[in-house]
Amino acid sequence: MKILRLNAVMEMTGLPRSTIYLYMKQKVFPSQVKLGARSVGWLEEEICSWIEERKCERA
Repeated sequence: MKILRLNAVMEMTGLPRSTIYLYMKQKVFPSQVKLGARSVGWLEEEICSWIEERKCERA
């Protein structure tokens, strides 16, 4: 299991920071994991699953 930082998530999804946080607020994007007092990350597995769901929706 790998934890991704925001820049990696933005690169993988093609989404800007503001959209990622908006989608999290709307509960349509994986939640972040608190890593420390001022750092967060996302589980790579959850981001990959989210991307796969988007791919399935287009068919």
